[in-house]
Amino acid sequence: MANENDRRTTVIEDRQIVAFNLGEEEYGVDIMQVQEIVRLPEITRIPQMPDFVEGVINLRGKIIPIIDLRKRFNISEKERTEKTRIVVADAGVQTIGLIVDGVSEVLRINENSIDTIPPSIASIDTEYLNGVAKFSETRLIILLDLKKLLTELEKEAVSGISSSENAAVGEVPGADTAI
Repeated sequence: MANENDRRTTVIEDRQIVAFNLGEEEYGVDIMQVQEIVRLPEITRIPQMPDFVEGVINLRGKIIPIIDLRKRFNISEKERTEKTRIVVADAGVQTIGLIVDGVSEVLRINENSIDTIPPSIASIDTEYLNGVAKFSETRLIILLDLKKLLTELEKEAVSGISSSENAAVGEVPGADTAI
């Protein structure tokens, strides 16, 4: 009976992440936030957005704001390749797309292998970091909290894109009946 309880505890402490690359670094987000991963389609630019907001895509009738994580994290730009992907994910109040260099795998990690962000780094604009997962002496994955990826002002700007654009394609928020 004790072994069964130990097994249940281990399952509870494990979580799955989707791992992806930006340059030489590996990042991860909780798999429960990820809706899908798509190839890089044509992106429609939206004027007067923060520079890291690339624009929007129409994904099966839904307008999704697209964020270039390289620009958001101030990582030097790189030419996009056939491995470049958009991770469509739930960022709390809305769905966003994240441009990444490539998606590597889905990993199961134990909560005990996650360290918090060191205080010396935490003082820098890193509120969207959830911790660092240790897989080996040389493999570390930076865990992101997508709900904190954007500031409140940025969330308002990006949510304005998807609300007004969805209305343009016939998806009026709060409308229950057709006219």
